[in-house]
Amino acid sequence: MFIIDGHNLLWLIEEMGQGEEEISELQMCKMVGGYLKAIGETGEIIFDGTGPDDKSVFDNVTNLDVFFAGVSRDADTVIEGKIKATTGPRELVIVSSDRRLRRAAKVRGATAIKSQDFWESLQRELHKKKTTREPKGKRTGLTEGETKQWLKFFGLDQ
Repeated sequence: MFIIDGHNLLWLIEEMGQGEEEISELQMCKMVGGYLKAIGETGEIIFDGTGPDDKSVFDNVTNLDVFFAGVSRDADTVIEGKIKATTGPRELVIVSSDRRLRRAAKVRGATAIKSQDFWESLQRELHKKKTTREPKGKRTGLTEGETKQWLKFFGLDQ
């Protein structure tokens, strides 16, 4: 399970100048969700603040639960609490360039990945060309029974 420092990743993307326009929290979440789905993982992303009034826009993000820390605490504190509370820290992958979170992950035996490394991995995965498998018949041809069916269908079986 991935736990992602939302604004840390968003800040990195904007610093790297990915795209001509700013990327929104929702756009980034959809990309992260698509990546997690592609690699067969799930995750949580935590943002600072309260987020938009209508959080239902995040409901259709696949493989990723979206949370906002609220007004009384920050995302780092929430993530650190999740690291401490987990019963299976070795199954966690913490995505943040924040030293505090990376240190907390290592203390518990979780994996810590810098935001830039995560983003680069995401970009590689999402830009892979999807190959489709050829139908078996393309190489082996039709079976005798299939050939007879097609000949009959087109009236060429006489």
